[in-house]
Amino acid sequence: MRDFYESVWADAPEDPEPWLWATRRALLLGEAQPGERVLDLGCGAGRFVAALLDIGAEAVGVEIAEEALERARRNVPGADLRLVEPDGSLPLGHGEVDLVWCSEVLEHVPDTTGFLTEARRVLKPGGRILVTVPDHGVARRTAIALARHERHYDPLGQHLRFYTRRSLAGALEATGFEGIHTARFAPGALKARALRA
Repeated sequence: MRDFYESVWADAPEDPEPWLWATRRALLLGEAQPGERVLDLGCGAGRFVAALLDIGAEAVGVEIAEEALERARRNVPGADLRLVEPDGSLPLGHGEVDLVWCSEVLEHVPDTTGFLTEARRVLKPGGRILVTVPDHGVARRTAIALARHERHYDPLGQHLRFYTRRSLAGALEATGFEGIHTARFAPGALKARALRA
């Protein structure tokens, strides 16, 4: 998995603008508070880490690809940026963060249960997770199934999982989160907010 994303990032621009950048930034900054420790899980080139630091949050960026972290280090000098451990665990202790931001990452992860369990492990009791994933909606899923199924669900593509509001909530519930709320927050995008018990 790491090798795959190293190759993806090797060809990426220095500071690519994330999809729905302004909308996702507003969503994150509406949840994060100054002084909170926030984990950007899948931080990419560091745009959200920089936004968190700008509001006075203590941001930690974590990535699976060293190539992405190299860009983030150049884009956000001095930021706390860490590489996922070889065994897939997060390089943080138990209960260290107030908020986990996991935006447009979960659909790329082969082990959803392990990934969300790790995210829950690093949250403080009562801490929050804020997740965003692509959302096709019923009409688009039907159109894809009829016209572009093979191309859209390409087994060699980057998206390994596809979520509905119900399946996203179910994954969070299965990994010990509670107070789960899911909603569409932009065309083609779902969000979920949940609490660690």
